[in-house]
Amino acid sequence: MDQLANSFTDLETSDHQTVETDNNQSAFQILYPDEQTIPFIFASPHSGRRYPTAFIEASRLTPVMLRRSEDSFVDELFSKAPNYGAPLLKATFPRAYVDPNREPFELDPTMFEDQLPDYVNTDSVKISAGLGTVARVVINGENIYRKKLKFSEIKRRVESFYFPYHQALQRLIENTRIKFGFCILIDCHSMPSIGGPMDDDTGNNRVDIVLGNNHDASCAPQLLSYTSASLKRQGLSICRNKPYSGGYTTCHYGKPDKGVHALQIEINRSLYMNETNIEKHGGFFELSEKVTRFMFDLSKFNLN
Repeated sequence: MDQLANSFTDLETSDHQTVETDNNQSAFQILYPDEQTIPFIFASPHSGRRYPTAFIEASRLTPVMLRRSEDSFVDELFSKAPNYGAPLLKATFPRAYVDPNREPFELDPTMFEDQLPDYVNTDSVKISAGLGTVARVVINGENIYRKKLKFSEIKRRVESFYFPYHQALQRLIENTRIKFGFCILIDCHSMPSIGGPMDDDTGNNRVDIVLGNNHDASCAPQLLSYTSASLKRQGLSICRNKPYSGGYTTCHYGKPDKGVHALQIEINRSLYMNETNIEKHGGFFELSEKVTRFMFDLSKFNLN
């Protein structure tokens, strides 16, 4: 069903321009500054929209329904990061296909026709919600697949997309830490404007921005305070660690005692897009300007 040699469909609105890569199976793109002048890395793991055609055909959902799991256009909101001296890493593959903000093999065994290897994590909160490394459902709870999967197919996805993305992220972190003595990773996401059926805040309207630092374990407290103050100056409402305290990336890489600080940012989608049609609306430009001013503020941040 899921051969990586199959073609890809770039699901996007007509006004969005993509950057071509050397290999149509490339797992990521990195936008580099002419010179990295600040110890920051920005990452957008969920804004990819290059859908394998075989995956779309194997799904019981329409392409637009699949896209509702994306953090659509987040890579564009942060696209000016290189102007302030920081690289931007962005996944090109979609979250519904494989989620890089999970463990490498965090899988629901009920999705498979064969038995999973012992090294697979089959018991986690994310798996119970249907949102493992390969999701069973989209964000509103609807099942993705028409039939059960084979583990060999998923292993290929992880090896061809998940691991290359994280290898690129690890290189950026290590190079930044070597150059500056420490590294600050900003993991960039968006969230539905209303809590979904699998969330703790089901049915509730959400604030503009949720900052997650694994309940103060993944970054220095002064970074969280500085970030919060900057976003509030842009007129944005802020909540910390609720309903999102940070996913795998924040928890795995955020080790302040080892010189790596990680902070997750969740942006309310209603600020900049139509959540039903997956299209930008008039608020996109205004929010983009606020995000740009925020990145300028971060470029002045001093951890010492």
